[in-house]
Amino acid sequence: MAIDWDRLRVFYHVAEAGSFTKAGDQLNLSQSAVSRQISALEEQLHVTLFHRHARGLLVTEQGDLLYRTAREVYGRIAMAEAQLTDSKDRPDGHLTVTATTGFSVIWLMPRIVEFMDRYPEISITMRIEDGELDLSMREADVAIRMMRPQQPDLIQRHLMSIHFHFYASPHYLKAWGTPRSLPDLEKHRLIVYDHGPLKGIVSPDWLPRSYGSDRPQRHPALTVNSMLAMRRAVESGLGIAILPDYVLEGTERKVRLNIDAPLPTVEAYFVYAEEQRNSARIAVFRDFLLEKVADTHF
Repeated sequence: MAIDWDRLRVFYHVAEAGSFTKAGDQLNLSQSAVSRQISALEEQLHVTLFHRHARGLLVTEQGDLLYRTAREVYGRIAMAEAQLTDSKDRPDGHLTVTATTGFSVIWLMPRIVEFMDRYPEISITMRIEDGELDLSMREADVAIRMMRPQQPDLIQRHLMSIHFHFYASPHYLKAWGTPRSLPDLEKHRLIVYDHGPLKGIVSPDWLPRSYGSDRPQRHPALTVNSMLAMRRAVESGLGIAILPDYVLEGTERKVRLNIDAPLPTVEAYFVYAEEQRNSARIAVFRDFLLEKVADTHF
């Protein structure tokens, strides 16, 4: 018994979207047509593929098995399409890039326009995620990761070392004074990042731990889940934050504070699947980013 390919394609999109309506929008089909295809597939396989309830659809145990198989098939087809596209002389086609929110919005996006001007035949989808997408399953073609990947089937190229420093605005320092040491920071308003892979760079109890104090836990003046929001908070004079140097690149409304402290360094890597080793699109994008890193002066 061969599974009808059209039905499998519809099933895959429904499982991804969790909704007949959303899948129909992606496939340019009506909700009723999608529902009929799923019912026909369930009848053909003699299994129930989805639990239907008011909040949407959930795959059953049998449905999950079929979904994982369909996902692998779609990933391999997408890989083959990419390899066929890259066989041409001039790199073209589509590139899906994933990176963390702060790095994507603040550092990467302003530079993408130059890449697209240089390679107009390549289109880009940005998947801005603080979690890690599965590159081997083609959830993205390339990723910029804020730590060295551990998977053996991924190719990695060191992109940059991201250094952190204390920052404040001239307006804030004029009003509150300039701290010279870690104990001085106890008199100041601190801005804390509390999200994603860099969570905990400054935690509420970081100051006392840093210089061996038994003082009570510090409470930050502001806790946010966005590097861009931290930048705006520093620029507006709200307080002091530990930020990656790239976050405040290009703004004059900041002062780097010279405070002796064990500040972190994060290593960023350009990562892609082994199967894409010969991708011309990925090669030119990698080389472009390395060029931009070399031109960056913090």
